[in-house]
Amino acid sequence: MNDLLERGGVTLALHPDRAVVTLSRPEVLNAQTPDTWTALRAVGETLPAEVRAVIVRGAGRAFSAGLDRRMFAPGGHDDVDGGTRLWQLAAVPSPAAEDMIAGFQAGFSWLRDPARLTVAAVQGHAIGAGFQLALACDLRVVAEDVAFSMAETGLGLVPDLGGTHPLVHAVGYARAVEICLSGRRVGAEEAVAIGLATRAVPAAELPAATDALVDDLLAAPAGAVRETLALLAGVAAGADPAAALAAERAAQVRRLRALLAGQG
Repeated sequence: MNDLLERGGVTLALHPDRAVVTLSRPEVLNAQTPDTWTALRAVGETLPAEVRAVIVRGAGRAFSAGLDRRMFAPGGHDDVDGGTRLWQLAAVPSPAAEDMIAGFQAGFSWLRDPARLTVAAVQGHAIGAGFQLALACDLRVVAEDVAFSMAETGLGLVPDLGGTHPLVHAVGYARAVEICLSGRRVGAEEAVAIGLATRAVPAAELPAATDALVDDLLAAPAGAVRETLALLAGVAAGADPAAALAAERAAQVRRLRALLAGQG
């Protein structure tokens, strides 16, 4: 596990009720490689059950500037930490290439599991894969210098790390189209106004503000938090009103039984 994290440039700090996952390659603005995604996936698979929240952050002056640019170059990949260059995906049969991308996506998708609250603390650049990593979390707290950008389309590619679904749900279809196709930078004030971010704070206050938000949101009993997250995630995933009502009924019965049994 430690070797995986080191290769991926990821650090993990465990606290009594939360985990802090940090992209730790500040010298390259926390640029990501497949090793980054492998490390993130390993974190998601091994977190202790008592962890109720996960904070994702980036070391240094940027959250993540996106993919390591060496991954775009043709040819071999010995000089790229994390291996696969993007062009290699085009050289294998489609099912195999899609399986590889599914493995990359798994590094982000566990952050949407309603078993835990997930919060991205975002400063500076959050470009491409960095934007999608922030979008994988339930909430985003941003520094006043944040710059979100979905750069993939401008490079002739598409966002493929799970960012399209949460972006549309956060800002709506039309605005998501404009953000993705233009590749423009979205700053802190706009991010809060359109629902990309919960709040914006000075960069120096970002860690404390994120911790304070998590404290507030974990004040409710753990079981109630998990059930509520699951209900909201179901609606976000497209549950119709009847299905949402049924899910609420079932969840409430579970909560009542848990409370009567003396369980939080």
